Amino acid sequence: MNARWKLLGAGVLLAFVVALVLWLQYAPVDPLPESPPPPPVAAAPPASAPTTRPGRPAVPPPPPQPVTQPPPDGPSGLALFPPPGTKPIKRGIVVPEGFELPPGYVRHYQTTDDGQRLPAILMFHPDFKPTGPNGQPIPIPPDRLVPPELAPKGMPVQVLTLPDEKGDPD
Repeated sequence: MNARWKLLGAGVLLAFVVALVLWLQYAPVDPLPESPPPPPVAAAPPASAPTTRPGRPAVPPPPPQPVTQPPPDGPSGLALFPPPGTKPIKRGIVVPEGFELPPGYVRHYQTTDDGQRLPAILMFHPDFKPTGPNGQPIPIPPDRLVPPELAPKGMPVQVLTLPDEKGDPD
């Protein structure tokens, strides 16, 4: 095909698409017809005269039970998040950003109440069970923070200090 015909075909197609979009956007919309009212509900047969089939005894239906929602088991909505000042910052060994951690260690990121991100601290992975040189398991602290003596080899040991604790006189 000639390049001129391709260009002409593309122009016609583009004009068609633009016209279609404008027509769909600005075409008048007829309102929906009103739906007919629902048919009246037939009254239920009286409970004193239950209908039975031949050969089956009449069993009255069970009384209706009120529908109640169980109370929530805990906080919901914004109460799921701890109020400012109630979740203390964990102070642990600061992990340099470029340092590659061996298996069993993780970086734990935290933020202050005003949203300032703090450097990552070193923690034990939840599934990690450290062992000593003789193969005996070493107890992990309940908060899983790595003590300085169990820090990976080659990592500088620097404990996290909060921004307002850096020696600013107040």
